[in-house]
Amino acid sequence: MLAAEWHLSGKFNGRQGHMDLFLRNKSALVTGSSRGIGLAVAKSLAAEGCHLHLASRTERDLEAAASAIRDIFAVDVIHHVADLSRTQDQASLAANCKDVDILVNNAGAIPRGGIEHLDDAALREGWELKLFGYINLSRYFYRHMKERQSGVIMNVVGGAANNPTYHYIAGTMANVALQNFTIALGKESQNHGVRVLGVHPSVTETERMVSHHEKQAEIEVGDKRRWREFIPALPFGRPTTAQEVADLVTFLISDRASYTSGVMVNVTGGM
Repeated sequence: MLAAEWHLSGKFNGRQGHMDLFLRNKSALVTGSSRGIGLAVAKSLAAEGCHLHLASRTERDLEAAASAIRDIFAVDVIHHVADLSRTQDQASLAANCKDVDILVNNAGAIPRGGIEHLDDAALREGWELKLFGYINLSRYFYRHMKERQSGVIMNVVGGAANNPTYHYIAGTMANVALQNFTIALGKESQNHGVRVLGVHPSVTETERMVSHHEKQAEIEVGDKRRWREFIPALPFGRPTTAQEVADLVTFLISDRASYTSGVMVNVTGGM
């Protein structure tokens, strides 16, 4: 739900200060949606009347998220327990959700650390979920969307693509690849009525943010309890919030941004 009042067409959905994004009764699959940015995106889409498929590895968290969204927003919510680092789970999820209007790729868990802290298994595990997970799901859904001549693929990537740091070297590399993948596909997809685009969140206040900095504190000083010392100086003196990212994602997904494809939008406060 966008906080600002917009006056672009004079068409509102009846709630004061709320611009109709024309998402009512559309359907979306949001991956990594049991918590953090993914859950915030799911709630923001539901507030616009969008029906949902939620996917994550953790059934208990998924069930809680789905139940809360149904109760609050009165939309249809189906949850799918899936490990999206596994190709068979990617294929199964795509088959079960092939008719959705919108795909939001958000699931990712790339570990922090420099090159000496990451072995081959850790690199590949992180990339299987986020890098190849995004690519493979996009491949599955793009085929169906291209046939229908409609659809949106949104990739939630990360500001490290443009602001690389040694202590997140694996994420930096994957994010650059996903950025260029998104731009290249989005330049072509518009020829078939499909939009592909993405956002780059900066440091975002989530449980994952805390675990990232705990890992760095453990590496640097041997005490993960000192994680706050490793939060960098940030614009506005704080991390961005999951809701701020979700609001932008929801707008870009909507028909209000219907001429937007093949681009990445920064949510970094200028970092």
